[in-house]
Amino acid sequence: MSSDANTPVLRNCIRLPLPEEELLEVTAKAKDYAIMHGAAMRSKTAFSQDSLNFAPFVLVPSSFPRKEFEKAVALQPIINRLMHNVAHDEEFITTTLAETIKVDEFTANLFNIYRKVLAHGFTQKISLGMLRSDLMLESGCPELSPRALRTTAGEDAAADVGKGAGTAAAAAGTGRKEEEKEKEKEEQKEHRENQLSRATKERERRATGIQSAYCCWKQVEINTIASGFGHLGPASKTIQRFVLSELGHADKLHNMPNNNALAGLCDGMVKAWDIYAKPKAVILFIIEDVSYNICDQRFHEFYIRETYPHIKVLRRTLTDVHREGKLGLAKELLLGTQEVAVIYFRAGYEPGHYHSQAEWDARYLMETSLAIKCPSIHYHLAGTKKVQQALAQPAVLERFINDPEEIKAVGKIFTGLYSLDDNEAGNASYEMALRTPERFVLKPQREGGGNNVYGVDIPDALKRMSRVERSAWILMDLIHPPLTKGYMVRPGGDMPPQIVDMVSELGIFGVVIGDAEHIVHNYQAGHMLRTKLSTANEGGVAAGLGALDSPYLIDSDDDDEQN
Repeated sequence: MSSDANTPVLRNCIRLPLPEEELLEVTAKAKDYAIMHGAAMRSKTAFSQDSLNFAPFVLVPSSFPRKEFEKAVALQPIINRLMHNVAHDEEFITTTLAETIKVDEFTANLFNIYRKVLAHGFTQKISLGMLRSDLMLESGCPELSPRALRTTAGEDAAADVGKGAGTAAAAAGTGRKEEEKEKEKEEQKEHRENQLSRATKERERRATGIQSAYCCWKQVEINTIASGFGHLGPASKTIQRFVLSELGHADKLHNMPNNNALAGLCDGMVKAWDIYAKPKAVILFIIEDVSYNICDQRFHEFYIRETYPHIKVLRRTLTDVHREGKLGLAKELLLGTQEVAVIYFRAGYEPGHYHSQAEWDARYLMETSLAIKCPSIHYHLAGTKKVQQALAQPAVLERFINDPEEIKAVGKIFTGLYSLDDNEAGNASYEMALRTPERFVLKPQREGGGNNVYGVDIPDALKRMSRVERSAWILMDLIHPPLTKGYMVRPGGDMPPQIVDMVSELGIFGVVIGDAEHIVHNYQAGHMLRTKLSTANEGGVAAGLGALDSPYLIDSDDDDEQN
């Protein structure tokens, strides 16, 4: 990710910099507060099961346009339904991934499981989708600040003059002094001038192509497996609420939206458990061999145990399931003597989680079982980059969404996504990437961060691939988000922290439960915000590249910073 002097900047929620003494004190408090409230991770460099570091976090919340946040929240149930319909369209998944599975061994292994399960019929027709739709603001889009977008100031000014006239009349009736009325007239005049100035600036911005910080958002990707930060999302808000209060800005807290992601996601698992309808059955978490991001997993388990103490949660690796798991007479999944109602995959999304054929056999065993999977194998495949690239084509959306307004709304959020298959369209995309690589990101069929190729590195990466190998990748337009400025606090980092330029990625959680014919639950389930240095390409917190954050909702980029 890169930025230049023309990159727009979202205004801060409070005025920065902070006095050094105050900054040192509040940062030290915030670090301890983070650890004591579960915003923590195990160190990858000095790993110990018995110790935690606080997770990197941004000291005060980053600004985010209220209108765009609310649009993303409202759109999530539609995206849930879209992905549910995609997952249940065998022809679409098979056709879309036909070239990819020839050269991407990992996706091919997943697809082989899908093909075998299809051949025998799904034992469990219900799927649980716990999705996260990741998005970034695009400062190059035409949807700017609600104030700046008014093409004429007349309406606004007239409305405000009317308000002023009413106020003046009421004041006259109570004997307001003449100088007060004159002052009000001056304020009305100043407001009209400001409106005209904003309208003029907007026309100039549109004419010159200057970008706006208050801008529309674009889809980065949709995660259908291991959609993390259900705990760390709300936890980051807890830290930043504490910091703002300590700094004397408790009046700002109402601009930080409620975030019940942990409850929303865990309740989704419990709803699936209820559908399974076996009181003694357990919920199984599939985990990595080593869990660095332990708080974001354990808090899900602890929430379920504390809120629904009659439901037991187990944690097992794929290797454990291969060793302990078997199918019962009704194809129920048994771990020892315990029947599994719901399987929640926090691992299984990258090749390194499958050490041998044993782990693949375990995945197949679970897919053929009666347990409700999150995700089922078809949901997992629906989340591949190749499928999402195909969905970015307007004609394809019509296959899965009936409402024209919903098609339009979803279509607007997709940025440019291009196939690299060995055909006319794919070859044209290949040549385009070689000519102007700075415009793009090259993405493989992988989750977990750290896999993408950016900008000037793209030509060499593409030239190393054969025509066939290219089909395992897609090309995406590079999004140009506005900057925010703030303090990023990291374990072992500078004290006091320095103000840095940052960019953010918002994730909206969704839960959808149903079969091919019916959706029984569909709702938006909270959010998370990850923020990274503006110079960093990747932004995963678990990968050590980003920081926890939460949105501070603003209504315009024309307002001054708040004191």
